[in-house]
Amino acid sequence: MTTSSSERGVSLGMPELPAPAYPDDVRARLETDAREIIARYPDSRSALLPLLHLVQSEEGHVTRTGMRFCADVLGLTTAEVTAVATFYTMYRRRPSGDYQVGVCTNTLCAVMGGDAIFEELQEHLGVGNGETTDDGKVTLEHIECNAACDFAPVVMVNWEFFDNQTPDSARRLVDDLRAGREVTPTRGARLCTFKETARMLAGFPDERPGAVEESGSAGPASLVGLRLAKGETAPARVVHPRDGGPHDEPRGTAVHEPSPTEHLSSHDAPQDTSASDPDHPAGPVAEEGE
Repeated sequence: MTTSSSERGVSLGMPELPAPAYPDDVRARLETDAREIIARYPDSRSALLPLLHLVQSEEGHVTRTGMRFCADVLGLTTAEVTAVATFYTMYRRRPSGDYQVGVCTNTLCAVMGGDAIFEELQEHLGVGNGETTDDGKVTLEHIECNAACDFAPVVMVNWEFFDNQTPDSARRLVDDLRAGREVTPTRGARLCTFKETARMLAGFPDERPGAVEESGSAGPASLVGLRLAKGETAPARVVHPRDGGPHDEPRGTAVHEPSPTEHLSSHDAPQDTSASDPDHPAGPVAEEGE
């Protein structure tokens, strides 16, 4: 004796309808941009990644309509496009905020306070990982590495750096974003919306006056290896211990005293405050063993 799917509690449902097309004016504009992107590559299929950023810049996330557009202009199936769009985490699959706030929770940032920052922001914003606030301003996510370990813990907003953060400074950061107050990254260009960022990732220039000149670079600690590789040497540098306790320097060795304008890592004692948040110390808030 056999049982039907309904008797087994299985609902087969209706097949999903094809994704709607873009309005004619939007499609015409995107096709112009798509041709420019595709022309950069000897094989049109190689243009899929920047094209996904392009359609993400249109609606703030990669929709079924956007994937259908990519498939049409590249001669691919929607299954092939979907396989790529779902593989890379930089492509959002659902509506997201104007500001993507990414908290690094990889090893170094985590032990320096990244986990505490992420937990604080989840509670403060009332959202989980990958979720967006009700006002549509902020999407919170944890990310594995921001490639800025010398400034841990690091938070990024639309891929711009906010270094040496604390739970308090990160909370004020998202409050400022939601209130529409001007927020300045520690390094790099001024903030723009996620849609604008997505268009730049598609390979189109940043047309904001002065924005390119504002772009930052790696921090001093990141560049030490490069200088050493070039044969450059630096004088011996001795810094005070983190706890400010007694220490002995070799005779004749000068103690480096950083200038007020020198942007040090939170690991470079005796700096006891975050360069991006002068009123609050960086690093763990609990004593070792707590």
